[in-house]
Amino acid sequence: MVASAASGKVLPLLAVAAALAAALLYAAPFSKSLGGEGCSLLPHDHFWIASERVVTLGRVGPAAVEVKGGLINAIAVGDYRSFVLRRPILDYGDAVIMPGLIDVHAHLDEPGRAEWEGFSTGTRAAAAGGITTLVDMPLNSFPSTVSEETLKLKLDAARDKLYVDVGFWGGLVPENAMDPSKLESLLNAGVLGLKSFMCPSGINDFPMTNSTHIEEGLVTLAKYKRPLLIHAERIPDVASDEELDGELDPRSYATYLKSRPATWEESAIRDLKRAMKDTEVGGRSEGAQLHIVHLSDAETTLELLKDAKHSGAKLSIETCPHYLAFSAEEVADGDTRFKCSPPIRDAANKENLWEALLDGHIDMLSSDHSPSTPDLKLMEEGNFLKAWGGISSLQFVLPITWSHGQKYGITLNQLVSWWSEKPAELAGQKNKGSILPGYHADIVVWKPETQFRLDDIHTVYHKHRNISAYLGSELSGKVLSTFVRGNLVFAEGKHAGAACGVPILAK
Repeated sequence: MVASAASGKVLPLLAVAAALAAALLYAAPFSKSLGGEGCSLLPHDHFWIASERVVTLGRVGPAAVEVKGGLINAIAVGDYRSFVLRRPILDYGDAVIMPGLIDVHAHLDEPGRAEWEGFSTGTRAAAAGGITTLVDMPLNSFPSTVSEETLKLKLDAARDKLYVDVGFWGGLVPENAMDPSKLESLLNAGVLGLKSFMCPSGINDFPMTNSTHIEEGLVTLAKYKRPLLIHAERIPDVASDEELDGELDPRSYATYLKSRPATWEESAIRDLKRAMKDTEVGGRSEGAQLHIVHLSDAETTLELLKDAKHSGAKLSIETCPHYLAFSAEEVADGDTRFKCSPPIRDAANKENLWEALLDGHIDMLSSDHSPSTPDLKLMEEGNFLKAWGGISSLQFVLPITWSHGQKYGITLNQLVSWWSEKPAELAGQKNKGSILPGYHADIVVWKPETQFRLDDIHTVYHKHRNISAYLGSELSGKVLSTFVRGNLVFAEGKHAGAACGVPILAK
């Protein structure tokens, strides 16, 4: 059958067979056929890609996808090999073809801190990892993106550096939270939503917000129907017995874990009770959405969030691959590559996070790619209390999720839901996240069965490879090709010659 953008219907393949003529067939590998001077490694803007495992139309099976002018034009489902298609066809055999990943939580750090990452290296890493869309956080760039003027600086910095599409979150901070005109100016400039911290962010020009700031910000966001992303850690009014007491070894991961206990996450969600209530139907902020980033605590915090969802709050939750791949017991003392906030917790908590993800209580995944310069990680000193916190992971999230998910029997359709469909919905991208006629031709092709080791000779496109906690990992899932709006931007270890990704601005 064929699903066509023109008709919006699924038609029998026989109905179009008569119109099909001889094709130029490319079979993987494509090395001899790849160009590279322009936006695409492929010298065609109208072609088909095919394999035995295409994730589309709610199924996984043989199909061919027609790409025309950057969009998906048609999908031939079933025995596509019985027909010779009019346009060039890239035959990927039994590799998986699925929607490109959408990472809604990445810190690209430009302008101001391009020595930490930057748009060029960050988006090259994304393309190599099958990510076709990123949404950049308003920090750790300098200045932080908290106004129309600072968003313009970020757009200027991104010009001609994007290998994938990139959208932008704005910052909700005390300075703009209580001033609707400032927030409206930032939202009108095109940010896809806002981000706030309920604890110190570590960045001087991005101060923390309290529940009053959040509630007022949601009122403005409701008019735009855009989300507020929240770093939900809050120092409790009464200290927990688990917290630091006396002199403890700063090289010990247990010390760091005690310094940010699960009660911080729980305290933040309890403080958001009224804000979550406001997003319900008939509430003061109906139309707005709260999104909890990088959930780590899968016990009391998760239960509070489940209750809020059940009560009707417009609420979504993400967690990250590092919380699903690692546990506190595995982190060696002094190995500050594993420092992040909230922290990686114990093995039982990791199991609970997987259960919540599989049961649908956690909606999606993100990288929270948060690199820095190696000196800020204090890897020689190994001081968890002073080192910069953040996991560097952008290029690896697809194989990490797949490799660790095998134990739980995850499916390709679940991957698409967590990494493409739900993130597209959060970011308001109605033409991304699925392989469907009329959608952007944002596609990743990969081999789930191919195993590799992230060793010293594995090519890594992050600016600072040595700070990633994933180095040394044995993984399954090799990315073969990445298409962004129909451009073949990465294939067989090679990037397109020009960076032609598009800045995404909300209308």
